[in-house]
Amino acid sequence: MEPMGGHKVTNRVRNIVVRGLILGVAVLLLRFVYVFSTTSSFQDAVGLSCDAAGFCLFSASGTLNIVGMGGHQRPHSASAEHLAVDPAVRKLWTSKEWRQRIDAYSAVFQNLTQRGYLSRLSKTLVVPVGNREEAAAQQVLALKEVGVLDSIGVGKKVHRPLVVYGDPFRHLPFEDDTFDFVFAGEGVIDSMPKKVEEFAAEIGRMIRPGGIAVIHALAAKDMYSLNSFLDLFNCCKSVKSRKSGSFTEFILKKHTIRRLGAGKSAPPGGESSNKSSVCSAPEWKKGLVKRAEPLIMEEPLKPWITLKRNIKNIKYLSSMVQISYKRRYVYIDVGSRSYGSSIVGWFKKQYPKQNRTFEIFAIEADHTFHYEYGTKKGVQLLPYAAWIRNETLLFEINGGGDEDGEKGRGMGRIRTGGEDSEMAEESKEVMKVQGFDFAEWLMGAVSKKDFVVMKMDVEGTEFDLVPRLIETGAICLIDEVFLECHYNRWQRSSRERTKKYKSTYSDCMNIFTSLRENGVLVHQWW
Repeated sequence: MEPMGGHKVTNRVRNIVVRGLILGVAVLLLRFVYVFSTTSSFQDAVGLSCDAAGFCLFSASGTLNIVGMGGHQRPHSASAEHLAVDPAVRKLWTSKEWRQRIDAYSAVFQNLTQRGYLSRLSKTLVVPVGNREEAAAQQVLALKEVGVLDSIGVGKKVHRPLVVYGDPFRHLPFEDDTFDFVFAGEGVIDSMPKKVEEFAAEIGRMIRPGGIAVIHALAAKDMYSLNSFLDLFNCCKSVKSRKSGSFTEFILKKHTIRRLGAGKSAPPGGESSNKSSVCSAPEWKKGLVKRAEPLIMEEPLKPWITLKRNIKNIKYLSSMVQISYKRRYVYIDVGSRSYGSSIVGWFKKQYPKQNRTFEIFAIEADHTFHYEYGTKKGVQLLPYAAWIRNETLLFEINGGGDEDGEKGRGMGRIRTGGEDSEMAEESKEVMKVQGFDFAEWLMGAVSKKDFVVMKMDVEGTEFDLVPRLIETGAICLIDEVFLECHYNRWQRSSRERTKKYKSTYSDCMNIFTSLRENGVLVHQWW
C-alpha cells in the first residue's frame, strides 16, 4: 500500500517543476525582449523598416547582436539621425521639407522593390537632376531607410557620406559594371539635351550585366521620342515603360555580354553596322506618315504655282513629335546650289528645329557655287555629284534659267547614257565631275541615333538615287525627305511639255506613294 501522504508529495514536486519551467520561460522572454529592445526595431529585425510598415513596436535602433554568433550582422536600415555626424547637417536632413521628400522617395523605392526591380542587396547609384542636387542625398537616405544600405549618389555638391562628387554627363568615378541598380529620376536626362548620348553611355557602362536602370524622362511624349530614347540605350533592353506623373518611367535591363573574339565583347541587340539592306519601318512610324499632308495625286497644270503653294500645307515631323532624344541633328541638302538657296532661303528660316543646332551638309557638283561655302560656318560642302557609285561623270548645265523660264545660273544634272541628241543640245556647258555613292556615304555619316532631314533636288537623278537608298536600307536612316521630282511637265513659257525629262508625273507619284507606304515621311518639293 502507498503511504497516505504520497499524493501530497507528488503534487508538491509537480508544482515545483511547473514553477521552474515558468521561471525559465520568463527568463528567456526577458532575454529576447532585451536583445531586440536594445537594437533595431522589431520590424527591422524581420525585414520591415519603420518607414516601410508605418508602425514600430520599439523605437530604439542600432546593430543587432546575435547571442552566441561571436560577431555583428549588417543592420537592415539606416536613418538620417544616425548618418549625419554634424549637428547642422543632421538638422537639415531631419527638417520637415527633407522629411517630406525622403518619404516620397521611399514610396517610389518601395514600389520598385515590390515590383521586383530593386532589392536590399542591390548596389545602387542615384543620379540627380542638375538643378536639384540635394535630391541625390534625399534619395540615398530614402534607399537606406527602406533597407538598401549599399547606396551612393553623385553630384557637383557633395553630401558625405551620401553623395560623392561626379558629373553624370562625363566620366563618373566608378569602375565598369559596378552597380546592380541605377536610379535617374525627375528628368535628369532632359537637363542637358546636348549630352543625352554621353549620359546614356555612362549609365550603360556602370551597370553590371543583368542590372536595372530606372530613368524618368520628361520629353518622351510620343512613340517617336519614346523609341528615340530607347535607341540611345543600346546597352539595354526595355523591360517596361509607363507614365508616372509628368514623367515617363523607363525600366531598362542591361544585356548579358557575349564574346565576339579575343578581348572583344558586345551586348546583343546593340547598335549594329549601318551597312545593312534590312530596312522595315515599324507600325508607329507608318502611323506618323498617315498624319502627313496628302499628296497631290493629279498632275497640276501650273506646277510652279501649285507645288510652291503646297509648302504651306506641309506637316513637318518636328511639329508632330518631340525630337529631344537624338545624338545629332543633321540636314543634308542634295543639289544645294548656292548657300542662299534652300539652305538659308528655306531650312534656316522655316524648318521647325525645336531649338536644336543642325549640322549641315551641302552636296553640289557645280563648281560655280563652291567658293562661297568656304566662308560659311556650320556647313560642310561635298563638291561632288550624288550618284549610285563612285565614278567620273559628265555634268551638264542647261542654257540658263530653268524650264519655267526663270533667270540665273542654269540647272546642273548628271548626263546619263542613252539620252537623245535633242536633249543634249539644250546644254551649253558640260564638265567632268566626281560622282560618289551617296547611299554608302550616308550609312557612314549618320546613324539611327541621329535626326536626319534631307532635301533632294537633282534634276531627274532621283530615279536612280531613291531606288539605291531603298536597296541598301540607307533610306531608313533619314527621318524626313523633301523631294523634288522632275518630269516632262508643262512649261511656263509655252504650251509644250519640257523635253528635258522622259519621266511622267505618274512616275513621280509612284516614288512618293512607294516611299510613304514603306514608312518614309516624304513631302513633295518644288
